[in-house]
Amino acid sequence: MAKTKTGAGAKKSFEERLERLEELGDEIRKSDIPLDEAIKAFEEGIKLARTLERDLEKIESRIEILMNDAGADSGESPELDLFDDGE
Repeated sequence: MAKTKTGAGAKKSFEERLERLEELGDEIRKSDIPLDEAIKAFEEGIKLARTLERDLEKIESRIEILMNDAGADSGESPELDLFDDGE
């Protein structure tokens, strides 16, 4: 898989950032990690979680658009139960 380039260099993929977040979670759970390292890992994790959440929102919007376009072509309204909040 080729990496996407941005003006500032290579941008990490969603999967790479998610994997890093999981690594940080594992690191923080260790009982022998110094407090200052745990705090740095936590801060990095929060930033990653926020960017991943924004990415998921963008992906959800794109899927809704695609599903609505597909529904318009067939005359049916698509179901998006996968994205409902259970309300």
